[in-house]
Amino acid sequence: MSGTMVSEEPGFEGTLVVKLGGEVVGGEALAVIAADLAALSCAGARIVVVHGGGPQATKLQERLGIPVQKVAGRRVTDAETLDIMKMVVAGKLNVELCAALVAAGAKPVGLHGASGPVIRAAKRPPKVYAGAGPDPVDLGHVGDVTGVDHDLLNLLMRNAYLPVVACIGAGHEGDVYNINADTVANRLAVELGAESLLLVSDVPGVLQDVNDPASRIGRLTAAEGQSLIESGVISKGMIVKIEESFAALREGVQRIHILGHLKPGDLSREAREPGSVGTVLLP
Repeated sequence: MSGTMVSEEPGFEGTLVVKLGGEVVGGEALAVIAADLAALSCAGARIVVVHGGGPQATKLQERLGIPVQKVAGRRVTDAETLDIMKMVVAGKLNVELCAALVAAGAKPVGLHGASGPVIRAAKRPPKVYAGAGPDPVDLGHVGDVTGVDHDLLNLLMRNAYLPVVACIGAGHEGDVYNINADTVANRLAVELGAESLLLVSDVPGVLQDVNDPASRIGRLTAAEGQSLIESGVISKGMIVKIEESFAALREGVQRIHILGHLKPGDLSREAREPGSVGTVLLP
């Protein structure tokens, strides 16, 4: 394995959980992000990467003629859809992400939630979702995180390996569940006492004007975030991301960063200088 792509970085102490959206894992910025992750790992950061793969799963379902069902923006996971998630997220994308990290000089170890199991889960019971009417909705093979294998993750990180976790969970009976990658990342950050949780997607941060990337808000407290939700500045899918993030902050995560459209060095810079590239959420 070549380490020539790893740039020199000053030392970095602490645990980082980095969540990569499917649009990032399958995008042109992957090599840039992998290089930053490798540099941070080389500088001593303990890193766990969590990734999704929703866009790729949707494309494969459409190619195979399997209907894509969503309720209030949440994927309904029947048996066929669960198979798609296994193939795309725990298979193709996990391999490609690990390969990019190897090329950047890191030591990734690809995992899905049933490895260990590193992500223990239980089936989510039917519940009422905002925007989906008054009746409880059953999302099928969708799980909620009930536990994390600290021993496995710490063993890998102590030895400078970089766990790369697909957003799949496993129950006590071996049942496998699809879980939202943000949810997995939030839970891992809480369980590992992470210094920072970095949510990387194709959104550059929380914007005052969604049509103007220059209107990025550098720092946001829980009270300010709630005010922006009530005023409509934060809307749609960003509301769920923000609300789940502030819940993780209340449980002990020190900082959560929302960032995207990254250039070389941006991920490292945001980890070291919160709010310099994306939006940092603070308690």
